[in-house]
Amino acid sequence: MGAAGDNAAKAPAAAAGSNGKGTAASMDVVSSSSSSSPAPAPSVLKSVLLSYTYVSVWITLSFSVIVYNKYILDPKMYNWPFPISLTMIHMAFCASLAVVLVRVLRVVAMPASPPMTPSLYAASVVPIGALYALSLWFSNSAYIYLSVSFIQMLKALMPVAVYSLAVAFRTDSFRRASMLNMLGISAGVAVAAYGEARFDAFGVMLQLAAVAAEATRLVLIQILLTSKGMSLNPITSLYYIAPCCLVFLTLPWYFVELPRLRAAAGAAARPDVFVFGTNSLCAFALNLAVFLLVGKTSALTMNVAGVVKDWLLIAFSWTVIKDTVTPVNLVGYGIAFLGVAYYNHAKLQGLKAREAERRAASMATAKDGDAEAGARLLPEKDAGEQKN
Repeated sequence: MGAAGDNAAKAPAAAAGSNGKGTAASMDVVSSSSSSSPAPAPSVLKSVLLSYTYVSVWITLSFSVIVYNKYILDPKMYNWPFPISLTMIHMAFCASLAVVLVRVLRVVAMPASPPMTPSLYAASVVPIGALYALSLWFSNSAYIYLSVSFIQMLKALMPVAVYSLAVAFRTDSFRRASMLNMLGISAGVAVAAYGEARFDAFGVMLQLAAVAAEATRLVLIQILLTSKGMSLNPITSLYYIAPCCLVFLTLPWYFVELPRLRAAAGAAARPDVFVFGTNSLCAFALNLAVFLLVGKTSALTMNVAGVVKDWLLIAFSWTVIKDTVTPVNLVGYGIAFLGVAYYNHAKLQGLKAREAERRAASMATAKDGDAEAGARLLPEKDAGEQKN
């Protein structure tokens, strides 16, 4: 998972939002029973504190994974410039833990509706796994050439890529206001790139390729899995996708990095068990944090928290790692930040509007049912009066 640790979690994030169904169903049962006493309302303060706790845990782990990967890959720090190998270590570690949690400990249940058949796996999971491998490979590689702060600025293009591909695949409709918003974000990132003191064209190409692969993966998840009723939480996602991703990474690793690893001096080719073990554990813990954050709050909360995390990473990169952050960088990212903030606001308003429509439709259905029941009762009443 590595440097794309937050990207790795975005796909299962939407699926994990369905975990609250059991609670909602139990609340319906309680409210429908006239004899039972109403359930006490949860403490607002407690809910707020829990939400902030989930957000804080996710930000901390995502922050740690990104900085840890930068430390391992950067030539000026740990100096282990093998991004494919690092990603494969993460995938092997996460796949093994996912198998233990799913098959041995049975922490989460396997999807049953629809079941994961070989044909569904080949048609849905394999393309997603291939894009996941590309996203992680390219994003990890970018940390060799670019600063943490500049990479976070480039990641602001993710909503632009996702929306553009969603319109192209017709999973979303074209709206002029949304496209103007996307152009504003793009302009901000372009200004930030113009002001980058350590601009590297190859590194920028790698990060943009990672954004494109990740955006395509997110859109395909909606088309190939969500549309078929398949919902995967982060653990089951790793259970299915991590082995597939590992297989896809084997080919470029064999031709690109294996010869370099063989040529490297002994210690340079052997990863430190503690460093890479704790790094992989952080990456896996990040997926569990996503499961908690989205399951207990929403995917939109994670998007908003991601903006906060990006500013923290920029500040950390500037003050601790001593990366150069120019005023033009900050102005450009500030423009992109406003665009992303508006994008999240628009998504929130859209969610509220859909929820209001759903409630209105539900109330209309209930009223129609009451009217139909009343219409059936009238003939029965008239027939009873005639008999008397």
